[in-house]
Amino acid sequence: MDPGVKATRLPLVLLAVVLAILLWSAVQPKDRFTWWLEVSPVLVVLPLLIVTGRRFPLTPLLYVAIAVHMAILMVGGHYTYAEMPLFNWLRDELHLARNHYDRVGHLAQGFVPALAAREILLRRTPLRPGGWLFILVVCVCLAVSAAYELIEWGVAEASGDEAVAFLATQGDPWDTQKDMALALLGSVLAQLAFARLHDRQLAQLELLVPMK
Repeated sequence: MDPGVKATRLPLVLLAVVLAILLWSAVQPKDRFTWWLEVSPVLVVLPLLIVTGRRFPLTPLLYVAIAVHMAILMVGGHYTYAEMPLFNWLRDELHLARNHYDRVGHLAQGFVPALAAREILLRRTPLRPGGWLFILVVCVCLAVSAAYELIEWGVAEASGDEAVAFLATQGDPWDTQKDMALALLGSVLAQLAFARLHDRQLAQLELLVPMK
């Protein structure tokens, strides 16, 4: 099959999957206010990807990563992060102190933006793969994580007790620091694990869509 056809089909398949999960998550979520807060990044990024898809298509790796991250957000929005059933079961089976689904979300908050930042920097700046790119991508991810924590704080200040499920601290006084540490870890893991695959896909994409 022509690589161009495959590149076109994958985003459409992922779009259908994301929309199906979005519809499911919107049906009787545990807390509607929390659902809006958790799903709002999806409602912003998804239309943006659709509008820019022809002019600035992304690598298959990045499309899949974004779709997975969106699914994590939408599942968290439906159940709230502190009440995700599978992680409640893990908490009880492993005798953990809390539901750790929010930790998965914050790991993804570093992992996926790392791939996005890496792709944009390689395609739109003179940066090449190497140490400086690695460091700048990590810095971008930490900035994203810090911005999200500030948003959580602002929402909590504005809405009071209604934001408890959104904050998902579950009584941990170091929750914010742990969330940012996981985003840092995610950004490092993404680059160590997928840099070569990402570079190959960027080279293939350049043959289909010349990069400016």
